[in-house]
This record gives sequence, C-alpha cells and structure tokens, in this order.
Amino acid sequence: MARIYEFQSKKLLKEAGIRIPEGGVASSPEEARSIAAKIGKPVVLKIQVWVTGRAGLGGIKFAETPQEAEEKAGSLLGMQVKNFIVEKILVEEKLDIAAEYFAGLIIDDAGKCPVLIFSSAGGTGIEEIARKNPEKISRISIDVGKGLKEYEVRNMIRKTGISGKLLTQLSRILTRLYKTAHTYDARSAEMNPLVLTKDGIVYAADCHFTVDDYAVFRHPELGIDIAREFDRPPTELERIAYQVEEKDYRGTFYFLQMEENISAEDKAIGFNGAGGGGSMMSMDAVLSWGFKLANYCDTSGNPAASKVYRAAKVILSQPNIKGYFASGSGVASQEQFHSARGLVKAFLEEKINIPAVIRLGGNFEEKAVEILEKYLKDIPGKIEGYGRADSPEFCARRMEELIVENNYASHAVAPIKEPEIPPEQYVFSTVTGKVWIDHKKCLNCLEKGCIKSCSAGILKLEDGKPVLAVLEEEAKKGKCTECLACEVFCRFHAEDAVFIDLPIPGLKEYRDKIRGKD
Repeated sequence: MARIYEFQSKKLLKEAGIRIPEGGVASSPEEARSIAAKIGKPVVLKIQVWVTGRAGLGGIKFAETPQEAEEKAGSLLGMQVKNFIVEKILVEEKLDIAAEYFAGLIIDDAGKCPVLIFSSAGGTGIEEIARKNPEKISRISIDVGKGLKEYEVRNMIRKTGISGKLLTQLSRILTRLYKTAHTYDARSAEMNPLVLTKDGIVYAADCHFTVDDYAVFRHPELGIDIAREFDRPPTELERIAYQVEEKDYRGTFYFLQMEENISAEDKAIGFNGAGGGGSMMSMDAVLSWGFKLANYCDTSGNPAASKVYRAAKVILSQPNIKGYFASGSGVASQEQFHSARGLVKAFLEEKINIPAVIRLGGNFEEKAVEILEKYLKDIPGKIEGYGRADSPEFCARRMEELIVENNYASHAVAPIKEPEIPPEQYVFSTVTGKVWIDHKKCLNCLEKGCIKSCSAGILKLEDGKPVLAVLEEEAKKGKCTECLACEVFCRFHAEDAVFIDLPIPGLKEYRDKIRGKD
C-alpha cells in the first residue's frame, strides 16, 4: 500500500465536500507564521510523517499567535522522528472540540469487500476502543457493485446511540468518505478524530489514506513516488529501482535499502532473494553469521533476465558491501538460467572484486549453475553457484569463508559508462532496451550461435547476418524476451558482435554522486 500525507488526504476530503480545519502546509517557520496570521486564531502545528502517535513524539504543538507559530515551527522542522526528517508541517486552526469520533474504511480481504467502520468514541486506536467499548462501534460491509447508500450509513451509525441532526451530518460525511476512497482506490481511509465542535459542526481533524499499489498509476495527481508501503520517505536508490518495476511487469523486482550509509568496517552484504519464504530463511542464515544486510531485494515470479540484470546493478550501487548473496526458494518454478544470465551480464560489466554466492534452486538449476561457473570464472571476485540441495545455511557459511579469503575487501562502486557503439550497427528495440549487432563482425562468425540460442526464435540469417525474423514492433512489444542468451553466447563463443543496452534511468548520476563523496 502506498501512503499519502495527512495534508494530501485532507485535500481529497475537502474536494468531496467534507469539512476540514482551515490551514495550510509550511516548509519553513516563516511560512508557518504567514499561515497562522491568515487564519487569525490559535493554531495547531502537526508534523507530516507516516507514523502514529505524533503527539507522544512531540510532533504536535499549539500556538496562540503567529509569532509563536513561527517559533514552534522552527522546533518541529528538521526534527528526527523515527526514520523521518520532518520537512513539512500542517498549520491549522485549533478547533473547539465538544466530542470525538472515529470513522474508517478498510478492505476486508477475507470477505472480499470494503468495510466501513464508525465509533462514537474517538481519539485512540480503534482496536483499543473495540476492546473497552464494543457497543460504541458499528460497521457495514459494502457491495461495490451496488455502492453505498446514505440510509445504510444512517442505520449503521444509529446503532452507536447517535441521532438527530448529528446523525444526518455524520452519515453524509461517511458516505462521502466511501466515495472518495473508492475513487482513489484506497486500501484504507481513516478519520480519527472526526470531531464535533461546540457550535455543532463536524470536521475531519485528522485523516490518512493508503492507496492500492497496483492502482497508483491511475492517480498521478496524488504525486506518489513509489507504490510501496514505507515507514519513511524512499531513498534515492529506491526511487531508481522502483522505476524498473514500475515499467516492467514481468516478474517481481522489489528493492528496499536497509542501510544507506555503509562503512568499510561494516560486515555488510548485498542480498538478492527470490520468493518470500525462501528469502526469509536465507536472510536468517546470513544474519546468523553476523552479516548486516545492506538491502532486501526480491526477484521472483519468473522475471526476465534483463530485470535480474538491473536488480544486480542496483544492488552493486551500494559501496562497501563485502559480498553478494542470492538465495530464495529451493523449489522455484521459474527458469533459473534467465536469472543466471542476468547476473552474468551485470557481474561482467561491474568486474566485481567481491565474492558472490548464488543459490538458484528450481527449474533448470543445473544449467543456471553451469552458466555462472562457465562465464564468471575470470572476473576478480570469486563466484559460486548452488542449487536446491545446498541449504541456505551452507551457502551463508560459504559467503563467510569467501569474504575471509578475500580479506574483507569492500566493493567499490564503478562509474557507469555509456556504451561505445560503432556506427552502422544493426539495431532493434526490445521491451526495455535495445539490441545492437555488429554485422561486420558477424561475417567472420561460423557458429551463428545467436540464432540457435534465441529461444524466442525472433532472429534469422539474411546474407549470413542475424536480423529480426519478426517485425521490430513485435520485438518491442515482447517477442524479444530479453533472455540475454545471444549476447552471452556471442561474447564467449563467437565474435563479441552483440550488445544489449538495458538503461537504468538515474543510476549513472547516482553513482557519480556517491563516488564523488568517497
């Protein structure tokens, strides 16, 4: 689930006709003063972070005057709150509260429907309210095909003891909350507290939305950078990695940076898992040897070799890691030689000087291990491939032994150089890159192994030179599966005439920046 901030959530409510306190977002003390002056009454200042219990963390303050608002904002902006550095605060009018309520909508995965919840007691977690005062909570399951009618909401709220004009006002608000959540594909939407002021008006004093990961692309207006559930703003490398996943739905590439500042003294490794359960077991194994994980990465679901290649390039953009450890499920259904070729291309380009232990258990694991051993034997770092018969614990021990043999050498992030492509190359586009073939070199090739190794069958010989056997538009739409077999074969068994360019937007600039810090 992708989170949005309170001020963004309230904007959606306001557009839906739900009252929110007057206010604005400030990024500086001066802006806070200006907003408070415009409001012209006492204000509340709230840090904008994805954590609960902000009051207990010192993240909510009150101010009587614009000058005090400026002073309080100065103490809030820049403060460290768990994994956040506060960059924005919400400055709002201080409400004269008579009563507090809770209203929320969640997706019930078991029931396969949204559930609207209301509590006539608010201000604390709904779980605590349910435990202490279950009679104050009412809920309704919603048929998304039929929608939600206001009379259904009135009947639900009435069960908590509320009646009269307040019942009418609350039912209208909750109906609009559901419509807003439905419009923006929210997995959850919460107003807590929903408050009644002493003059009889109901406001959403606080509000939080989370949006379904797979629906984020439909809502660019929300400004969500990454469709992931983070408890902090994404790092620059996570943003770069997400662009790969966002534009390529073949399998999974999930990347989470667990340590952003790794020192040469850290016993840190880059981690590449495949599948949740197997990855968890593998992480436990390496952690038992005292390793620190620089990242968590998952390449599962039968990803293209090009996707595994990009994952490896991102993982190897982390300086000072001591090794590369890949291990997931031992019975994966994906064809492991695709992952092996992706790693081969990445490791060759990086010329890594650190060891890598690669456990590729699953379909065609023997072929995958053979690919690793055959094509990576001459790079500086020692690479070992294993299959399902080799346990994560065994592989973790090998990681430890190889790092010791390598004298705990740290990975040095290499610059990314633009490929030098000679003129007059034969070129065609793929789903995420381009294939370049030097036909001059092809004339000297007797093997023509690029044709044989292309399992998709999209290449043919024409006057002794490999060309597309399908329309270029078909290759670009997916006929070329980006298995990388033609490049690997040609590099080692023929004339090194094939190069597949798989760009990763932003990675070159990121590496240039971090290398400049060294």
